[in-house]
Formats: sequence, C-alpha cells, structure tokens
Amino acid sequence: MTVSIALWLLACTQADDSPSVSDDGAGGATDDGGTGDAGDGGSGDDGTGGDPLLSSVEAVSVTGDPGAYTFAATLRSPDVDCDQYSDWWEVLTPKGTLVYRRILDHSHADEQPFTRDGGPVKVGATDPLIVRGHFHPTGYGGAAMSGSVTKGWVAAPEIGKDFAPGVEKQDPQPKKCLF
Repeated sequence: MTVSIALWLLACTQADDSPSVSDDGAGGATDDGGTGDAGDGGSGDDGTGGDPLLSSVEAVSVTGDPGAYTFAATLRSPDVDCDQYSDWWEVLTPKGTLVYRRILDHSHADEQPFTRDGGPVKVGATDPLIVRGHFHPTGYGGAAMSGSVTKGWVAAPEIGKDFAPGVEKQDPQPKKCLF
C-alpha cells in the first residue's frame, strides 16, 4: 500500500504543465529576427531553477574588440506570447550599472533555449560583468552569469531578483511585442 501511494504521488508530481517557450530577440533596442540557436525543447525542464516565470541565462559568448564587443546570450524561459516572454537581456557591472540592454521584440515560445546577439558593448577585455535576463511580467530572478571577455563566464547564483532593481526602469525599454 505504501509503495503504491508513493508511486501515485511521484506520477502526479511529474506532470509537466509548463507552457511552451520560444524566443526571437534582436539588437541593442529591438529584435526583428537576429541570430539564434534553437534548443530541442524536449527535456521538459524550463531551466529556471524552480520558478517557471523567469528568464535564465544559460551561456554567454563574446566576439569583437575592446570597446565594441558583440555579446551573444543564450536564454531559456517559459514564453507563451506577448503576455509572457523574455523581453530583454542585459550586461551590468558588479555594482549594478547598466552597460548594455538587448531588447527582444517577441516571444520565443517555439525556440528554447534561444540565442541572440547584440552590441556594440563598450567594455574592456578584463572588466568584470554580469549578464542576466528579464521576463515580462515577473521581472528579474532567473539564472545569471558573471565573468569577463578574457576569463569567460560562469553561473552567478548570488545575482538574485533584488540585484540592481532600479535598472529595470532605465532605457531602452521594449516598445511593442510583435507576437
């Protein structure tokens, strides 16, 4: 009896009711296509570490030259449509100063995870930085990454939803979600 109850509970808790996600963001202020990498989306894991309504950064890569880098951020989020989607990713200093924000003009419900690049990002090769995503309507709080162009990027669990909350209202801001 105990085993059957445990199996029943296990089966009930493993149902995946999370909405599908997709991402299509573009450069510095808005996204009307851009480059991207599609994930297989088949794992059922939304990559948000427990809270399904967050945008999590899974990878960061950088190309270019000091003072004019192009950053590419890979995000995973439970996008559905314009009411629920990753609306930007951003680069910040460790003190919370906004360096660059890449606006994503539409949801990426059918493309998870997704990668979008942006720039130029005016930083030096050794500047310590943080890259995090923003989810509409819930805001910050997903996984972030920290590092530098020369040292690379690692998970930054210490960067939570309360890190530099004031930059959320700074420009640029999304103007309109396309779909």
